[in-house]
Amino acid sequence: MKLTNSEANILITEKNTPERVIAIAGNPNVGKSTLFNALTGLKQHTGNWPGKTVSNATGEYLHKSQKFKLVDIPGTYSIMANSIEEEIARNFICFGNPDAVIVVMDATCIERNLNLALQILEITKNVVICINLIDEATKKGISIDTDELSLQLGVPVVTTNARSNQGLKELMDTVYNLTNNKIKTFDIKTRYDKHIEKSINNMENSLKKISISSINMRWLSLKLMDPD
Repeated sequence: MKLTNSEANILITEKNTPERVIAIAGNPNVGKSTLFNALTGLKQHTGNWPGKTVSNATGEYLHKSQKFKLVDIPGTYSIMANSIEEEIARNFICFGNPDAVIVVMDATCIERNLNLALQILEITKNVVICINLIDEATKKGISIDTDELSLQLGVPVVTTNARSNQGLKELMDTVYNLTNNKIKTFDIKTRYDKHIEKSINNMENSLKKISISSINMRWLSLKLMDPD
């Protein structure tokens, strides 16, 4: 799989090989880089995002004879594009053609990380939620019902401790199954007030007249109303 620059300085993946491209997203300090390093080892490349001074890291790993390319997008609390980092994260998830997104969350403060997770889930349902630092949660007596969380979010949820490689095989199995259509996910919708939902519906109906099949219409409607 080849990584190229678009005219808008967005890193885009061209799907001309069997490789699967996976974005790794998450808030700062959730162990995202540790997870990236644990999965890719020394098979990494670093540089800057096209047209930006923000560093970019990509890496590779092989699982079940399938090659995966990981793209470590900047750690952010949101993808509302209020900063360069948020803009890069938003653009890659929307326009970079990743096959899936791993959203890394801190097991000790899931509620803080849900904002970013829900924003990404509004864009795509090809998501694996990775609850990292599970060892720290255990020390604090925190128990996480991953089955219920998966049901509520509509996507698979895996727990890990990247520092000790705990849960990495399950994570790789889940990413493999998701990108090979062996896991069914479903859209979740954050419901807004009636007048906002009516505006979203009107905007979606107008957008359906335009061929923009690669972007989630509900999310795009929200961004146009934002305006973003």
